[in-house]
Amino acid sequence: MNLSLAWNILTKIIDICFVWLAFYYILKNVKNNIKMVLIVKGVFIVLVVKVLSDLLNLYTVGVILEYAIQWGPLAIIVIFQPEIRSVLESLGRTQLLGRHKVLTVDEREKVVYEIMHAIEYLKKNRIGALIVIEREISLEEYISNSTKVYADVSDALLETIFFPNSPLHDGGVILQGDRITCAGSVFKTSMNPNISKRLGTRHRAALGIAEESDAVALVVSEETGRLSIAVDGELHYNLDLDEFRMMLIDELQPKTEVFFEADENEESEEDENA
Repeated sequence: MNLSLAWNILTKIIDICFVWLAFYYILKNVKNNIKMVLIVKGVFIVLVVKVLSDLLNLYTVGVILEYAIQWGPLAIIVIFQPEIRSVLESLGRTQLLGRHKVLTVDEREKVVYEIMHAIEYLKKNRIGALIVIEREISLEEYISNSTKVYADVSDALLETIFFPNSPLHDGGVILQGDRITCAGSVFKTSMNPNISKRLGTRHRAALGIAEESDAVALVVSEETGRLSIAVDGELHYNLDLDEFRMMLIDELQPKTEVFFEADENEESEEDENA
C-alpha cells in the first residue's frame, strides 16, 4: 500500500465521519424541536405523494409537486427562519472541549445540598421557582438580558430571589458551576402540543430551555408545590424529594467521571485479587 492510497482511504474515512456527525446533530435537534419535527413530516409527506403521483401517472399533481419541491427549500427557509436560526445558534454556542466548570465531588455535594435546602423550603411554602443549570451549551443569550448576581450558590439567596415580593420572583435563575450567575431570566416557552394544559409558564419555560440546550431546569410549582425537572427535551413531572435529589445528582455528575471511577474500581479489584 503506497502513501497516496493510504491518504485516499484516510480522507474517505474522515469524510464519512463528518457526514455521520452532521446527521447525528441534525437528528438530535429535530428530536428536541417540535417545529423541526413538523417540517420533517411535511417534507416526507410531499415526497411520498410525489412518488405515488409518478406511479399512478397523476400529471397535474406531479407538476404541482415538482414546483413545490423546487421552491420548497426557499419557502422553508423563509417560514421557519426563527427555528433554523435557533439551531445554528445552538451549534455556535456548543464548544467541543466544554466550557463549564467541572465541579469537584465536594463542590458538587455543596451545590446539591444548598439547592435541595432551598427546594424543600419553596415546596413547603408553595413558592414558585425556576432554576436552570448550565452545562456544555452556553446560556449567554439569556444571561446578557437578565439581572447579574455572580454569587456562590446558597439556599438563603435562592429563597430570597424567589420570595413572592421579590422583583425577580417571576424569572428564572441561571447557575454556572457553583455560582448563581443571574436572576430574572426569561426563557422561550415550549411549543410541544403534548404538554398538559394544566402546566403553567414556568414548566413550559423549563421544557423550552431543555429542548433548546442541554441545561437542567428545576421547577417548583407555585400552585401545588410539586417538583419537576426538565432535561434533554423531556419534563419529569411531580417528583418526590428523593427522586428529585437523585436525578439532580445524576445530571450534575460529569460523564467522564463515571468512566474514571469504573477504572479505579477495576484496579482496586485487581489489587485485592493479587
